[in-house]
Amino acid sequence: MHSQRQRHRHSPRRHTLIDSPYGPLTLVATDGVLSGLYMTEQRHRPPEETFGDRDASLFAETIDQLEAYFAGELTQFDLPMRLDGTPFQRTVWQQLQLIPYGETRTYGELAAVLGKPNASRAVGLANGKNPIGVIVPCHRVIGAGGSLTGYGGGLDRKQRLLAFEGAARN
Repeated sequence: MHSQRQRHRHSPRRHTLIDSPYGPLTLVATDGVLSGLYMTEQRHRPPEETFGDRDASLFAETIDQLEAYFAGELTQFDLPMRLDGTPFQRTVWQQLQLIPYGETRTYGELAAVLGKPNASRAVGLANGKNPIGVIVPCHRVIGAGGSLTGYGGGLDRKQRLLAFEGAARN
C-alpha cells in the first residue's frame, strides 16, 4: 500500500478545476505540459484517479488564455500541449487546430484534407477522442449539410461554443 501511495505522490500527472461559461473544466498536465481539458459528463473522459494530484500552479498560462477566450479577447491559443493518441488521431487533432475561430469544417472536409476522402467516420471517431477540448477546437467540426452531430461535451455545449464564436449553423 505504501508503495502505491508513494507512486501516486510522484505521478507525472497533475490537475486543477476551473469554472467556465460551459461548466467546470478539468485541466490535466503530464510532465508539466497540458495533456487534457475535460468537461463534466464528457464522453471519453478518463477516470478522475488518472488525473494525478491537484496542483493549480502548472496551469497559470492555460487559465489566462482560457479566460481571455471566454471573454472574447482571444481567438487562437498558443500553449505547449501533449496530445497522446494514435498517429491518425494526432493528425486529425493537428488539423483541428488549423480551423480558424468562427469557422467550421465537416468531417468529410477534414478527411479530404488528410488525403482519405472516405474516412469521415474515422475522422469523427478521432475528433470524439480529442483530449484537449476547446483549445483543440473539435467543436468546430460539423456533419454534412451543417448538422451539429456528435460532441463529447454534449450538443448543447457545441451549439453554445459555435454561437459564441459566431459560427452557428442550423
